[in-house]
Amino acid sequence: MSHKQRSTHKNAHSTISVIDVRTHAEFIEAHIEGSLNIPIQELENHFETIKQFDNLLLCCASGSRSELANFVLAKNNIKATNGGSWYNVNSYLRKNQFNQL
Repeated sequence: MSHKQRSTHKNAHSTISVIDVRTHAEFIEAHIEGSLNIPIQELENHFETIKQFDNLLLCCASGSRSELANFVLAKNNIKATNGGSWYNVNSYLRKNQFNQL
């Protein structure tokens, strides 16, 4: 299964791919099921992978790193949305009945 398939969530209306930019240790502690972990320090090494995603939603612990990641991606012509904390993104996905593909 590809990174794109593993990180994609879908409901009746749309599809979202979730990338968590926290450290590997933080991600292991708790994360959104099916999200892809690319720590912000490693982001630039994964641009080719990230470009494959549609409706990219970034998250971290509080929203600060995901906002920085969004800025870095935008400077490299990669469109994404800062979703804020992984907990809030997870709540959004559940509330709106997104399921991992």
